Amino acid sequence: MSIDEGDGARQKARKSRPAATVILTRLAEDSACGLEVLLLRRSNVGAFAGMWVFPGGRVDDADEGHDDVTRAMSAAVREAHEEVSARVDRAALVPWSHWTPPLSAPTRFTTWFFVATHDTGEITIDNREIVDFRWLAPDRALAAALPMAPPTIVTLHELHEAGDHLSIRRGRSNPPAYVTRPGRTGDGQDVMMWTGDAGYESGDADLPGSRNRLVMLNGFGGTEWIYVRA
Repeated sequence: MSIDEGDGARQKARKSRPAATVILTRLAEDSACGLEVLLLRRSNVGAFAGMWVFPGGRVDDADEGHDDVTRAMSAAVREAHEEVSARVDRAALVPWSHWTPPLSAPTRFTTWFFVATHDTGEITIDNREIVDFRWLAPDRALAAALPMAPPTIVTLHELHEAGDHLSIRRGRSNPPAYVTRPGRTGDGQDVMMWTGDAGYESGDADLPGSRNRLVMLNGFGGTEWIYVRA
């Protein structure tokens, strides 16, 4: 079964806004990939209410840079300081991925994800917009079944599979771009698909073939999902 992401969806789509996310990492000997990442829990008000996220937010007009990437880097530095009082050097940010949400998303942010090192220093939250935080190894964050958005879930899988902290902190020479296509299987399961999935181009989640998708067993923002890449 496919979900309309064609002309009708384009006409109804909300304009996307540029945003930036920073994956703060610290060394952890007992982590499978050698790192823990900082996850924040948003309050029950506003975008991504109640979800666990990486620090980040939209790019403001005052965020300096000569192109979209460098402006997003400035935003990532600012958001890290505003949300958790972390000081991040813009030059040390490593691009990890870029995400574009479905046309049907109620809130649309096209978001750069960056990796940054934060081995020392305290984390401080405001207990208003951000109500909790945890340092977790990527695999443990996934096992904790926290309410998270698809980009966060997929990123945690990628970090876990990267193998070691050096590979993660070097980043990627060609960061992948994820343009999300929603679908629904014949048995009613919601999925998010990306390039490489057999159903991606048509939106037909039941087409046989390769898989690059997130199956959301209890809906967007739920705590049960299956990430399939085969």
